[in-house]
Amino acid sequence: MDVAPYLVAAWLFLVGLYGIVTSRNLLHLVGCLSVTQSSTYVLLLAIGFRHGATAPIFKDVPPGTPSVDPVVAALALTDVVVSAVVTALLLAFAIQTAKRAGTLDPDELRELQG
Repeated sequence: MDVAPYLVAAWLFLVGLYGIVTSRNLLHLVGCLSVTQSSTYVLLLAIGFRHGATAPIFKDVPPGTPSVDPVVAALALTDVVVSAVVTALLLAFAIQTAKRAGTLDPDELRELQG
C-alpha cells in the first residue's frame, strides 16, 4: 500500500481549508473550496487504485484478471460533476453579491451580519 496519495489528499484538504479560513474575498473563497473538493478526487482515486490492474472493461479479458473498481471511478466522476456545479453556483452568488452590495469582502456585507 502506497501512502503518498493519502498524504497528497490530506495536504490538498488542509491547504484549501486554510485558504477558506483566511479568505477575505468571495472569489478566493470559492477557489479555495474547489481546492478542498479536489482532495476528494485524489482520495477516491487512491482508494480505487490497484497495482497491475486493468480498466474495468471485461470484453476479451480472461476471468480472474485483476481490474480497477468501477464504482470508485464512477464516484470520482460524479464528484467532479458536483464540484463543477457547486463552483458555478457559488460564482454566480458572488457575482450577484458584488452587484448588489458593491463588494466581495465578506466582512463588509451588512446583510450577512447577525
